[in-house]
Amino acid sequence: MSTGDLLNVDPVELKFSFELKKQIACSIQLSNKTDNHVAFKVKTTNPKKYCVRPNTGIVLPKSTCEVTVTMQAQKEVPGDMQCKDKFLLQAVKAPDGATPKDITAEMFNREAGNVVEECKLRVVYVFSPQHTPADDGSEVGSSMRGSISDNGPANAAEFVMAARTFTDDVQDKSPEAKALITKLTEEKNKAIQQNNKLRQELELLKRETSKSGGGLSFMLVVLIGLVGLMMGYIMKRS
Repeated sequence: MSTGDLLNVDPVELKFSFELKKQIACSIQLSNKTDNHVAFKVKTTNPKKYCVRPNTGIVLPKSTCEVTVTMQAQKEVPGDMQCKDKFLLQAVKAPDGATPKDITAEMFNREAGNVVEECKLRVVYVFSPQHTPADDGSEVGSSMRGSISDNGPANAAEFVMAARTFTDDVQDKSPEAKALITKLTEEKNKAIQQNNKLRQELELLKRETSKSGGGLSFMLVVLIGLVGLMMGYIMKRS
C-alpha cells in the first residue's frame, strides 16, 4: 500500500495471474483520506496493452473507489519472465461537488501551480502451480521441454532417434566388427565363385561323358554333383 496526503493506493504491485491468449484483470483500491473531493488520473507506459476503467475519476471524501486494469490477451511469455510495464497514478484536490465530467488535463499540470500527488505502480506476472510457461508452447516452455528431453527420451520418436544414434556410434567405434563383416563378405563371394565354377565343370563333364559314350564312371559324376549341392547348402546358410 502507498500512503499519500490525499489517497491511499492498494496495491502498488499489479499482480496478473498470467495465461496466454486470455484477458486478465487486476483491481486497485483508492481510498480518500481527506474531507475533500479528490480527482485522479491513471497513466501507463504501454497503453495498447492495458485497458484502465475508469482512467480518470473523483473519489468522494472518506470513501473508496475501485479502478480495474485489464491486460489484453498475450501471445507469448516474456523471455526473462519479467514485465517492465509501469503505471502512474496522479491525484489532486478537486472543488467541492466536482464530478468526473469536471476533470481536465490542466488540473494535473504542476507548471500551473497545482499540487499533484503521484504514485508509481509496477506490473508483476504470477504463474499458478497448475499453469506453467511449459504449458503455453512459449520459448520458455520450449526450453523447459528441451531440458526434460535431455534427461531422457520424451516419446517414442526421440527413443528411436537415440537408438539409431547409439547404433551408429557403436559401428563407428568398432573396427573389429567392421573387419569381421568385411571378411565374411569376402568369404561368401569366394564361395559363390567356387560354386559357379563347380557347376560349370559338372556341365562340362556331362557333355564330355555324353560324347565319349560313358567313358567317365557314373559314380564320379554323382560325387561331383554331391559336392556342388553341399556348396550350395553352405552358401544358403551363410
